[in-house]
Parts: sequence; structure tokens; C-alpha cells
Amino acid sequence: MNLVELAQRIRNLRLDKRMTLEQVASRTGLTRSWLSKVENFRVTPSLSALGEIAAALNVSIAHLVEGLDEKPEMVLIRKEDRKPVERDKDRSRILYESLAYKRVDRAMDPFLLTIPAEDSSREPMSHEGEEFLMVISGNVDMRFGNETYQLNAGDCMYFDGRTRHCLINPYAGPAQVLCVFYARQLGGDATGDDRE
Repeated sequence: MNLVELAQRIRNLRLDKRMTLEQVASRTGLTRSWLSKVENFRVTPSLSALGEIAAALNVSIAHLVEGLDEKPEMVLIRKEDRKPVERDKDRSRILYESLAYKRVDRAMDPFLLTIPAEDSSREPMSHEGEEFLMVISGNVDMRFGNETYQLNAGDCMYFDGRTRHCLINPYAGPAQVLCVFYARQLGGDATGDDRE
């Protein structure tokens, strides 16, 4: 089951019910910070945590995951059909466009990131899984661990998402980056302490 699609579904249900992260946290015993990471597809909830989230949103787990195992052999997404996806809205101005959303059950999540000029205020964060980046146009800096790497058009990186990282654009023009996430699919394993 795809982590990005599940995260978007949880966020949309919460917003439809006009609930804050704090309200869901108080109903589940999970922290606001951890729930935010779920909604921003940085962590995968265990099945027990998913059950608590579903109960707090007054839906069944089956409703949360309905259709998330659909796997067409091929999907085509035209340029005009790219789907904007919210991620870290309170701390980032990067525009994420999903490039594979029509195949809900997918192992990878490719995005086109548009990073505005002179956007360098965010703090590095980590997430589960692995990530691949290729700068399509412009220039960006990648903060990875304790290092900063300047990346130009055509440059690529492949890395473990558990190391704190972030893309920034301190330059005069916008940049576009192809980003592909690979995260472990939702299963029976817990992924750490759900209560953080």
C-alpha cells in the first residue's frame, strides 16, 4: 500500500471533519509531531496506529485503505494532469507534483519539485526509505547530515532518507528537481514507537 496516498487520505479526512492534529492526538494517544510525520509521508504507521487514527476520524481501517491496493499495469500522466501534493506546508514553499498518482499501489513515488528562488529557510528533516534526486533545471543546495552539496542541472543524488536532509535554493532563479521516494510498504511490522 502506498504511503503517500494513505497520508493524503488521512489528511483529507481530518480536514473534512474539521479536526486539528492536536484533536487527533488527544483521541489516539499519539503525538501531534508523529501524526504530522504520517500526514507528510515521513513515517509509516503500524496497523495498530492506523486503527487508532481511523477510530479518531470515526471511520474504519477498511475505509482508510479502500482502493489503495489497485495496481493497473500502466498509467499515463500528461503534463497538464500532474497532481499537486501538500507536504510540510507550514515550513516549505516547495511545490510537489505527483507523477504517478494514478497507480495507487506503487513501490516508488516520483515527484517534480519546483523550488522558488531565494528559498533557504527550512531545517533538515528525515523520513523512512530511500530517495533519488536529479536536478532538471536551475541550481540547488542539498544539506545532508553535516555537509552541504551544490547541485547543478543534471546532477543526481541517491541516499538514505533517515539522514536529516533538505533542499534549499539560495540562488536568484527557481529550480526543478525530479525526486523519487522509495519507502517500505505498510505491513504487519511497527515502524518504531508510535507514541513518540
